[in-house]
Amino acid sequence: MADRALARRIAERFREVNGDHPMTAADDAYVTAQFVPLEALCASLGRDSDAARRLMLERMLPLPGYLRSDGAEMVPRDLFGLTDAAGGSGRLRAWFTAHWEDRARGEAEWEAYLSGQYVCLHAVTPAHMRRKDELTAQITAALAAARTGTADGPGPSSAWRTALHARVDELDALEPAFTAYDRLRFGGPTSRDTCVDAPRALFPRVGPAARVHGPPGRQRTSDPAVTPPRTPPGARP
Repeated sequence: MADRALARRIAERFREVNGDHPMTAADDAYVTAQFVPLEALCASLGRDSDAARRLMLERMLPLPGYLRSDGAEMVPRDLFGLTDAAGGSGRLRAWFTAHWEDRARGEAEWEAYLSGQYVCLHAVTPAHMRRKDELTAQITAALAAARTGTADGPGPSSAWRTALHARVDELDALEPAFTAYDRLRFGGPTSRDTCVDAPRALFPRVGPAARVHGPPGRQRTSDPAVTPPRTPPGARP
């Protein structure tokens, strides 16, 4: 049986970080498919769920990615993966931040990791975090070049589109679908909206590749390729 006081503190901390936004039935269904309740995960691994909550409150383990409508603390199935790779919770911070040459950047990523907001990756690892940042920066720069007409002469060429879609496809493989709740807590579009759906809608594939990947996704009313993506401080959409 979970310690209710600890669970309440986790819920309070979660709302301090994410704000107090409602979870819809669709949000709950998405989260249930993508994540697992902390209690169930710990039971399957023979771990103490209250010990995990204490580590979260002591800033040695990420907060839950979501709180489901029934109050369940939803976490990734590999929640303890980085702790195990580092050789224990006491070594995790040093092991984690060492993946960035810039110490300040490593500490900033550590803070983002602890927030539980790295729901933008199927597998939250330093390598995937770094690659996601590289890809979103490259895609954003490519879209900006297209807007200003500097992408490749008078208009984006086939080679430019191929390079763009290669990056978009790689990012697509790294990221989950997100849910409406994410756009509420992050205060705007997600990286999938701006760096996967938008480029596919604005620059559809041509030729055989178009038949393999199908038609582009529906463009959103607020065109994220015209308005640069906005990432709130500390958020990881």
